[in-house]
Amino acid sequence: MNQTDFPLPTCAIVGGATGIGFPAARRIGAAGLMLIVLLVAACASTTLRTAWFDSAYTGGPFKRILVIGVSGNMADRRVFEDMFAQMLTAAGVQGIPGYQFIPDAPSASEPTFNEGVAKSGADGLLLVRLLGVDQHTQVSTVMVPATIGPYGSAWGPMWYAVPNVQQYQTANVETTLFEVKGHRPVWSATTETVNPTSVVAETPGFAKLIIGQLQARGLLPAPK
Repeated sequence: MNQTDFPLPTCAIVGGATGIGFPAARRIGAAGLMLIVLLVAACASTTLRTAWFDSAYTGGPFKRILVIGVSGNMADRRVFEDMFAQMLTAAGVQGIPGYQFIPDAPSASEPTFNEGVAKSGADGLLLVRLLGVDQHTQVSTVMVPATIGPYGSAWGPMWYAVPNVQQYQTANVETTLFEVKGHRPVWSATTETVNPTSVVAETPGFAKLIIGQLQARGLLPAPK
């Protein structure tokens, strides 16, 4: 699902005193700290952004799906395909890791690719590719409690404003399910994963979302 290992999340909050009511030294305390940096490891989550379904498709649930992750990193690709195929099998359809039949799928010629798909005996092909990883910055203001002098509130306001700068990443992935007969796409979607960490960590949540969508469209057996 990724050309390289996903970089670790970098979500930072950077704060500085702004001067509300009384000297900054009184607000922050004896240490006189004027800059606060907190690294936050936000929980990754995958959400559906867009989805399309061929309403003319009447073939019913697929029985055998070949999973192919388009990636330049062989290790990531094999881990992803193994994990996704296992979750498909648990959902009632036979999942097949694509590398078993197309070892070099990202660079395979069309005849080689088609031959591998045919040898797999799959009636469905799930093609997953990373569109890109975007960097985002979000700026807001938070109020921080102050440390006051010896007479408490008589010294003035007890809060001051700190700029809150959050940096995070989103991985954008496109997933398309093809009917092998006729090479026909029947379902496609784009997803967004916030602060991705690694293929091993993100695949279960990603696969669960995609499998749920396919079940809802009747492309996989209904959950028991």
